[in-house]
Amino acid sequence: MRRLKKNIYIGLFCVTVCVLLVIKAVRGPVRHDSEQHSAVVNDTTVTQVAKPSKSSTIPHPIYSVSSYDECFPDLQEIQIESAMKWGVSPVKDRNEAEHRKKELVYVGMSPYYSIDRAMSSSIPYLIPRAAELLNDIAHNFLDSLYVKGIPLHKIIVTSVLRTEHDVANLRKKNPNASEQSCHRHGTTFDICYNRYHTVANPGETRREVRNDTLKWILSEVLRDQREMGRCHIKHEVKQSCFHITIK
Repeated sequence: MRRLKKNIYIGLFCVTVCVLLVIKAVRGPVRHDSEQHSAVVNDTTVTQVAKPSKSSTIPHPIYSVSSYDECFPDLQEIQIESAMKWGVSPVKDRNEAEHRKKELVYVGMSPYYSIDRAMSSSIPYLIPRAAELLNDIAHNFLDSLYVKGIPLHKIIVTSVLRTEHDVANLRKKNPNASEQSCHRHGTTFDICYNRYHTVANPGETRREVRNDTLKWILSEVLRDQREMGRCHIKHEVKQSCFHITIK
């Protein structure tokens, strides 16, 4: 009887040991709380390192264009063809322009660009598609300044629609002025590249920016619009402007 009890006890002991070994093999070694905490800390550290850097706050570089004359070569004979195709018939005088608002859009005020105060040989009217192009150029210029970390400046428009009366007066002052000006059709505008309007609150001091730097950025914007097939552009040296006509 004693031998039987002893055999039963030994059998139960062996079974218990086998069960424990199986459980240990399935679950693996048990780690202490400190080890578990260390593993969590290590995972957190890896996650923090993997977070994206703040490179998005780095200003975008300024590239400009390879050559103003090569990138903006569109001469008068090219631009006048598009002006006559897409524009309005010549406007006699400013009074007539006021009565042709179904064809022309007033562009004298905008939050994105400024009209030259000295502009006397043209009036601020364009056909709708040209007005949209001017607005897009001015808006994109401000966007480019912002992402490049440059203080905001507005472009200045120096010439827009010229009436027949304006053309005649201009030719009296300058006989070389074209009688068949693209500006007669409301398709064309000039943006000066050596003057800009600084955007600042009253009393605010802004970092000074060279006009050359602003011209580089403006040329990038204009190149993109021309490559999109929206316009013809001529880099005018004597008039210090970009002469732009819709396509």
